[in-house]
Amino acid sequence: ENEKFGNKTSSTSTWSFKFIINEKEKCKAKKPFLVLLIATTAAEIQLRHSIRKAWGNESVVPGVQVVRLFMLGVESKDPNEVLLRESEQYHDIIQQDFLDTYHNLTLKTLMGMKWVASYCSGASFVMKTDSDVFVNTMYLIEKLLRPLSPPPQNYFTGCLMKGHKPIRNKESKWYISKEEYPGGKYPPFCSGTGYILSGDLASKIVNASVTVKHIHLEDVYVGLCLNAIGIQIVPPPSYSLFNIYKVPFSPCRYNNIITSHHIGTNEHIIYWETL
Repeated sequence: ENEKFGNKTSSTSTWSFKFIINEKEKCKAKKPFLVLLIATTAAEIQLRHSIRKAWGNESVVPGVQVVRLFMLGVESKDPNEVLLRESEQYHDIIQQDFLDTYHNLTLKTLMGMKWVASYCSGASFVMKTDSDVFVNTMYLIEKLLRPLSPPPQNYFTGCLMKGHKPIRNKESKWYISKEEYPGGKYPPFCSGTGYILSGDLASKIVNASVTVKHIHLEDVYVGLCLNAIGIQIVPPPSYSLFNIYKVPFSPCRYNNIITSHHIGTNEHIIYWETL
């Protein structure tokens, strides 16, 4: 895995990636209630626009401070001028100099965690999600997070995956070799489509990542880090809140969930406006 241009080392944990686009000032004058970290790629311009107008709107709940950030790696040695312009306009993009590939999703998530730990450590909660996930941020804030007062520490929840075993079938999207992960099963983890953590956990996960051997399955990796520091995942209040598949749209159903997966560009807007 040639993670950095010209870098042949296999141990990424010792390799620190540099921010090419950063938003150091975002939390200077505030301690946001929620930071949204959304994994995306350069080409997904329309998806980002839709999310900004829909559930990713920072003023989604009056009186609650939300910070939205899209996370990217790089696709070539040359700076992406279009992306730089988008960043200038919206100030909601962070990017480090690792290659933006499926195999490097773990690095993308760790970048987000490092950003929170470095520049927004006062945040009460952090949510990591993907650009093809619909997030009912209103439900998330009002029904799940606000009632947890004062904001908890060592809190981690999402679509809980328990008792999963490494998939050794090379045809599978989630294939992992014995060399990469020798263990016979994974500790509990939450699907990378959408999980929530208390702000204090970001730096703890980053610190754990120095000693926990990297694997490319981002959500499993975060679970390994939590396991290493002895943190128990909190099961969601209801198992219908976090969905790793696409929930057929109805306003009634979508009013009572937090995530739905495989959402297209226009659907973000249509669903949100209908809600």
